[in-house]
Order: sequence, then structure tokens, then C-alpha cells
Amino acid sequence: MENLQYLGPMGWRVIVFAVPVIVVVLLFWWSGVIRYIPNDRLGILEKLWSFRGSVETGFIALYGEAGFQPEVVRGGLHVFMPFQYSMHRANLVTIPQGQIGYVFARDGEPLPPTQTLASNIDADDFQDVRSFLTKGGQKGPQRKILREGTYAINLAQFIVLTAQSTYAVNLNALEQKLFADMSTLISERNGFEPVVIHDAEDLIGIVTIHDGPALPDGEIIAPTVSNNPKDPNFHNNFQDPEKFLNAGGYRGRQLQVLADGSYFLNRIFATVELVEKTIIDVGTVGVVVSYTGRRSADISGQSYRHGELVETGARGVWSTPLLPGKYAFNTYAGNIIIVPTTNFVLKWTKEQFGEHRLDENLSEVSLITKDAFEPVLPLSVVVHIDYMKAPLVVQRFGDIKRLVEQTLDPMVSAYFKNIAQTKTLIQLLQERSEIQRTSGNEMREKFGSYSLELQEVLIGTPRASNGQNSIEQILIQLRERQIAVEKVETYKLQEAAAIQERTLREKEALAEQQAKITTSALTIEISENEGKAQLARTRQQAETIQVTAKAEAEKVRLAGLGEADRIKAIALADAERIKATGLADAQKVRAVGLAEAEATEKKVAAFGGPDYQLHSQVLMRFAEAIENGKLPLVPQIQVGGGAGGDKGGANGLVEMMLSMLVADRLGLKGAPAAVPAPAE
Repeated sequence: MENLQYLGPMGWRVIVFAVPVIVVVLLFWWSGVIRYIPNDRLGILEKLWSFRGSVETGFIALYGEAGFQPEVVRGGLHVFMPFQYSMHRANLVTIPQGQIGYVFARDGEPLPPTQTLASNIDADDFQDVRSFLTKGGQKGPQRKILREGTYAINLAQFIVLTAQSTYAVNLNALEQKLFADMSTLISERNGFEPVVIHDAEDLIGIVTIHDGPALPDGEIIAPTVSNNPKDPNFHNNFQDPEKFLNAGGYRGRQLQVLADGSYFLNRIFATVELVEKTIIDVGTVGVVVSYTGRRSADISGQSYRHGELVETGARGVWSTPLLPGKYAFNTYAGNIIIVPTTNFVLKWTKEQFGEHRLDENLSEVSLITKDAFEPVLPLSVVVHIDYMKAPLVVQRFGDIKRLVEQTLDPMVSAYFKNIAQTKTLIQLLQERSEIQRTSGNEMREKFGSYSLELQEVLIGTPRASNGQNSIEQILIQLRERQIAVEKVETYKLQEAAAIQERTLREKEALAEQQAKITTSALTIEISENEGKAQLARTRQQAETIQVTAKAEAEKVRLAGLGEADRIKAIALADAERIKATGLADAQKVRAVGLAEAEATEKKVAAFGGPDYQLHSQVLMRFAEAIENGKLPLVPQIQVGGGAGGDKGGANGLVEMMLSMLVADRLGLKGAPAAVPAPAE
């Protein structure tokens, strides 16, 4: 009250003027005549009454009827008819960068039974409700999505779902739950964000369309439509649903895939499944078995009746394989069978198999030999497939593993079983190299009939199956036999080494004595030379003596010839004289001499020839010894041996010597033969 005393007349006038104004403003505000809207929000008008009555069809009052009006009120002060409008303030719709907003219409044309989402060919402006409805906009979820930005949308007509919130004028709790469930479904599909496929991840997107006409009978994959940017209906990888459907696209899983990049897709219209790219490594090719495509004639020929080989893009086995590389291949539209084109090894062993795992179900071949042993044979086969023949192999067998297990395994096993039945166990062990070479040559032709190239057959060592040791005993015996052979060879080498060592020692000793040997050799050579010189001198002396002797002999001869001529002359005279008288005596003497000579010759021959003379000389020397020694020829005491008395004993020594001489000539040994006593 004290402050009021200081207002004065002017202050009271202001108060008196302001109070009615404030009362009037409050009255207008309460009656809805004046409304203020912030610039970051908008107002949605709901007409409470109208002279045109209420809305008879639809939800939005397009012609001034009572109900939600199509236009929105933007920021600022606005004046309305008192008590006619109700203002619903709402936030502007904001879509953050890199996100997507989904729109649902409460009013519009109803969707036909064959349509999932509302078409936006003509009615595509969500900020102009009147235009949307007059152009035949459809109610329900819309095909068109909202990209980044801020939109002044009438939230009585449209509900906008974003990752952060749901923009709508809430009418009832049931509707709120419906849109909450829809938002959850979109979130599960990552629908508020674009589809981003990174190059480093080696992924592709398989697209499934949930709107549009159904696929024709017999088709499982929708064909690619309007993928050329020059096409007026180019839908840019399903990002424009209206153009996709206008180009004749079908609902269902699409043949066209999404490669690396970002795609803003309506995830209610199209869902995306990320799968890995098909990578064909170096050393392999990919044979495509297509489940879709145009019908094509079989190009494998009439004589090859193992399925259909078709051109690229047709349904069937493509005749041209995919070479090494990365491919964005839709694995729902076909299958790529990887075929190795480098040499790969198939191992018939239970414990081992290759990285390709084509032989993981193979095991050793069970054999029965000619001598009733039952070994198992591990072996490996090196195979090559020509990359241009890979489609033929797949066409015939389906895949390589099936080829190995259903064809190669029984064929190879049967071949070696037949070989084993003609061989003993020892032959199977010792002739492994020959069997390996023969089997490679014989099986190469069989593999060729399956469009395969057999490079080599590698046979392991046969071994006993589980629970048997008879083969091990055979192997032990073979090893012991081989050890014995090796010992013999070792002893031979040791013997040769010993001989070589002895030769070496001899050569070393010879080298040590080489000086002495050289000296001895020189001494011998000198001696030989001296001997030769002495022999030469001796021969010269002998020749000198011989010449002298010949000269002397010639002299004597010449002298003798002269004397002989003289005596001859005398003798001739006497000879003539006595020739007559001596002729008879000569004949007599000649006869006697001849007889005596013959007798003497026979005696000499009888007593051994020259030996007779030797004994005669011995007797002569013996007689001379008796004479010179003055020994009595007859012993003083003698023992008589016969009836002859003294006469027989006197001749006993001489007779004994003669007997010895005779016995020696006759070859008799021992005591001298008895000489008979002379007759009385």
C-alpha cells in the first residue's frame, strides 16, 4: 500500500488501461482466438465445429468440415475464430544424417489385396496433405522413404518412424502399440540405416522384394529388370520401388545382387541378406549350375547323354567355367562347383586326406594274394582335370567328390584286387615298381573315358590289417635275408680293403728299400758287365790258343807227311815183298781180330759199357793199393767155403770182386752172388 502511494496520477492511468487489455488477451487466448507457435515446431489444427458439418468419408477434412485439417500452422502468432479450433503442437520431423524415415498414412485410398505398400507415383509429397489425398494417395505404409533433413509434416495424417522416435498425433493406446511394434521390426532389419557393403568384407547383398506381382509358375528367382542407367525405369538397385515395379519387377528373391556400396532401401519393401562373394582360387575353376534363366538347347551333343550343357546365362550347366577371381554370384540362383585344375592327389588311406577333402572317405584297398595273405594296400593317385572339360565332369557326376567316391574308388579298388590275386605276397612286395608302372599305363585310358587325366599311380607298402601279424613275420624274414646279403657284401669289401692295404704296405716298404734296390741293381749290372768283359777276354785267349794249336798241328802234319812219304816208299818195297806171304796171315789175323773185337764189344755191352771201364780202373787202383801197402794178398787166417781146399780159398777175393762187378751190371742189390767153385 505504501508503494501504491507513490504511483501518482499517471501510474494509475496505466494500470487502468493495462488491466482491461490483459483481460481481453487472456479471454482471446482461452477462447482460441490467438495462438503462438515456436519456429522449431508446428501446429496441427483440429476444427471443433463447422457450418459444413463433420467429415463424412476419410479422416482428414479437405472441405472445411469439422475434424483434422490438411494444413499445418508454422511458427508465429496466429488468430482464429473463437472456440472453433483445437491446436495440437508437434515437433518438426528430423531425419539425422545417414538415416532413413518411414511414413504411414492414416487417410487415403485403401490398398488393393495384391499390394503391400502404398504407391507414391503421383502422391509423393508428404508435406502437402491436400495434394497427397487429391492425387489418390493411399493409406498405410508408404513405399517412399524420407532421407536426411527436417520436414513440416501433418502428423495427424502421417506417422513418421525414425530410429530415435515416432512422430505422430497419438489417438489411442492401441495405435501406439502398433507403431511401436513396427518400429521394432524395422530395427531388427537395420532398416533405419542404409545397406552398406564394404569392399574389404567380400560380401554381396541378396535382395528379397515384398511387394509387386508374384513370380510366374516354375520360377524361383525374379529376373533382373531395368539395370541400365539409360533406361527410363532405372531403379538404381531397388532404391526406387516405383520404377522397379513399373519396369516389370516381381516380388520374391531377386537375381540381381547388391555389390559394394551404400543403398538407401525401404526395408519394408526390400530386405537384404548379406552373403560372401564366390572366390575361385588360382588352380581351380567354377562350374556354374544355374537354377534360373532362359531355356536353351543342350550343346553337349547327341552322343553325350549325361545332362544338359547350356550356354552362359541359360538354365543348366554352363559350358564355360568361371576362371579364378571374385564373383558377386547369387547363390540362390545357382550353384558354383569348384573343380581343381592343378594336379591333386587322392589318397587311399584312412588316416590321411588332402586339403580338398575329396578323399576323406577313402581307405586302404583290402587285398587277397595268390598265397592267401590278406594285406591292405595304401596308394595315391595323381589326377588332373582340364579346365575346359570341368563342365563335362560336373555334368556327368554332379561334383568331384561324388566322382571320387562312386566311380574312382570302386574302379581303383577292383583293379588292384585283381592284380593281387595273381601275385604272392613276396611278389607283391618285390614287384611294386613294375606293378606301379603297369597300373599307371592301364588305368590312364579308363580315367580318360571320364574326362580325367591320370598323371601317376603311387603304391605304398602292403601291410597287415588289424589283428594280423603273419605279414610282419614275412617282412622280418626278408629283412634278415637282406641283412645277411649286406654282410656278405661288407665282408667282400673288407677283404678288398685288406688286399689294397697290403698292396699299399708293400709299396710303402718298396719305397723305403728303393735306394738299396737301386744300389743292388747297379751292383748286379756292374758284375754282369765285368763278367761279360772277362768272358770276352777268355774267348779271345781261347781263340789265340786255338789258332796257335792249329798252326802247330799243321806244322806237325806237314812234317809227318814228309816222313810218311819216306817210310811209305820203304814200306812199299817191303810190302810188295811180304804181300804175298802176309796176305794169308792178314786174313787169319783179321778173322781172329774181328772175332775178338766182337766178343769184346759184347762183353763191354754186357757189363754196362763205360761203367765196365770204371770198375776196371777201380780194380787196378785196388791192386796198386795192395802192392804199395805190402799187404798180404791171402789173409793169414781164412775160412774155407768149399771142397777145393787151399786152391779154392786163394781165388776167393778175386772171384768176389768179379761177382760184385757182374751183379752191378745185372742190377742186383744186396750181398754178392755166390760164385761156384771150380771143377776139380
